[in-house]
Amino acid sequence: MNIDFQHVLSAATRYQADISRFLRDIIAIPSRSGQEQAVIERIGDEMVRVGFDRVETDPMGNLHGVLGGGQHLLAMDAHVDTVGVGNPDLWDIDPFKGFEDDEVIVGRGASDQKGGMASLVYAGRLIRELGLEDDFTLLVTGTVQEEDCDGLCWQYMVKEGGIRPEFVVLTEPTSCRIHRGQRGRVEFRITTKGLSAHGSAPERGDNAIYKMAPILQDLQALHLRLADHEFLGKGSLTVSEIFYSSPSRCAVADGCSISVDRRLTYGETPESAQQEIAKLPAVRELEADVEFYEYQEPAYTGLVYPAPARFPTWLIDEDHKIVRLLSQAYKGLFKERPVVDKWTFSTNGVAIMGMFDIPCVGFGPGHEDQAHAPNERTWKTELLKAAAMYAVIPKLYCVCT
Repeated sequence: MNIDFQHVLSAATRYQADISRFLRDIIAIPSRSGQEQAVIERIGDEMVRVGFDRVETDPMGNLHGVLGGGQHLLAMDAHVDTVGVGNPDLWDIDPFKGFEDDEVIVGRGASDQKGGMASLVYAGRLIRELGLEDDFTLLVTGTVQEEDCDGLCWQYMVKEGGIRPEFVVLTEPTSCRIHRGQRGRVEFRITTKGLSAHGSAPERGDNAIYKMAPILQDLQALHLRLADHEFLGKGSLTVSEIFYSSPSRCAVADGCSISVDRRLTYGETPESAQQEIAKLPAVRELEADVEFYEYQEPAYTGLVYPAPARFPTWLIDEDHKIVRLLSQAYKGLFKERPVVDKWTFSTNGVAIMGMFDIPCVGFGPGHEDQAHAPNERTWKTELLKAAAMYAVIPKLYCVCT
């Protein structure tokens, strides 16, 4: 096969200090969705330093690091934006100064998912240093706005940039397991309408907030009877936000809206989920509106690329050649069978495979339960394992194709 797996793993270990340093550098740069420019620039500098052939950004601000010039276009993706800190009192350390010991690195984005990017950049260095080039062009993407609108970056790159790789490895946290799918999701806004009146005489009005109460009860009941799937699990919904309109605090509310986060299991679609809600007894009786949200926030470059907040479910077969490829790489490096699993949360795979049917599979350092949590951390051993995996996958694909 002409790949010395143990040599690759040994070489990755030599870069432990460099990967840790780089990860701590990019953790120290706040990068909420729409505010990623500084971290994109830092990652681009590191790509140049370790030997990528070409490093550039597209008009949305996504980073493209390219290695090689072969006929097989392969891609590995890490989003570089993070959620906010939340309540700082829940953190034991400064989320951007971070913390490091012999086992872990702590800070916002450590698992979700700057750790994946740190491993990717040094996989590029390993490919160059160990002569793992072959008839492939490897595109490493540092994508933006994923936390606010997963997959929007890849919608832009495929539709506007014409980028269509033969497969994509997502480096979201998987605890170094192989992930082959996830539930989709859709965001709804449900609105009731009322009539304002003075708060001293509420009988003169029609309170839109009261109208929302039976809808909330119907939604809670709907959650319990949603479809299930043996691998991806059950569909779910939760009410995540509530809004109102009223002339004042001493008036009857004339409008009320809620946001619903609906997770879609296999076989469900955004449209079928909308119809389920529209048919709820309280929604029909009260003539509430059930609308899709649309995302239209500017990227850090100023580009606005509107898209409906609909994120399809995706699932790749366990016997697909890309799943088998990653399993072969894992067994070659670590001398054991990998665990094949799925994400609970959503990823850029909603566009890559869910919309465009580009084969997609996940392998990343860090743990899913660290995502969006205080004292977020990742594990140094997993960073090294991921770097080794990313380094061997492209050549192994060419050998096996």
